Parts: sequence; C-alpha cells; structure tokens
Amino acid sequence: MVKLDNLWKQTTDAPIVGNLVGKKAFSFLFSQVAPYFGSIHATMTVLEPNHAELVIPDKRRVHNHIGTVHAIALCNGLEMAMGALAEVTIPRTKRWIPKGMTVSYTAKAVGDITCVATTTQDQWDSAEGDLEVKVQGLTKDGTVVIDGVITLWVTTKKQK
Repeated sequence: MVKLDNLWKQTTDAPIVGNLVGKKAFSFLFSQVAPYFGSIHATMTVLEPNHAELVIPDKRRVHNHIGTVHAIALCNGLEMAMGALAEVTIPRTKRWIPKGMTVSYTAKAVGDITCVATTTQDQWDSAEGDLEVKVQGLTKDGTVVIDGVITLWVTTKKQK
C-alpha cells in the first residue's frame, strides 16, 4: 500500500481535483483499507504527524433512536482519526495495534461532528508498550460530545 501520508499529499494537493474533492477521495480510499470506517462516511480534513481530524456528517445513517449521532459512530470516527494519525506519525522502526479505548459521552452529538486525535512526537520516539492517543469529538460550536483515550500497543519491529 502507498504510505498514507503520500496518499494524503497526492489526493489533497492535486490542483485538478481540488482540496475538498481530494479529501473525500482520500477518505474513501482509506476506508477501503479498513472497510468498517466507510460506515460513517467521514471526510478527513487534517492529517499530519501527531494530529488528525475528520468530520462525520450529520446523516440519518449514523443516528441513534433519539436522532443524535450514535455513540458507536463517534467511536468509529475517533478510531479512524487515530489510525490515520498513527500511520503518518510512527517511526519506521516501530509498529502499532489498538489495545483499548476509554471514552466519556459528555453532551448530545447533534450536527456534524469533528473527530480529533492528538499525540506528541516524544510519545512515539520513546514508545515501547502502551501509548495513549487523546481523542475528542466536537460540534461546530466547539462543544465536546465525546472525550477519551485510545491506547495503542507499540513495539519495535524485528530485524530481518
């Protein structure tokens, strides 16, 4: 597979496609690698080392019984943002796998939700074992609707 950061640059920097179309194309392609991500129809808006953001659109397909964005759709968005962040941040000598997720639902998720994942480079450079990725989901006005941590298991790749 093409490295994720290269795919991001190829799709979002192409002058013919345009930035928004490129971001949608990237998001579609990324969800082909991990198909469950496609269930929320999110669009990655920011992807750089230690920081990723995507938007889950407020559509009926992601609603729960009270008409807000479903808790599991939110968790899926947080994991998608974390996974993209991990792929563009991790040193080439290391590998990662998700180990767990702890979240708190802090407000009703109404409208489009921006999912954000953040780390620091120091976390990755010294990682061996658990690495905590901070994740949040926010409404357009900045209200945090979900807040948490996704724990990754990071190990050094074995020499061939």
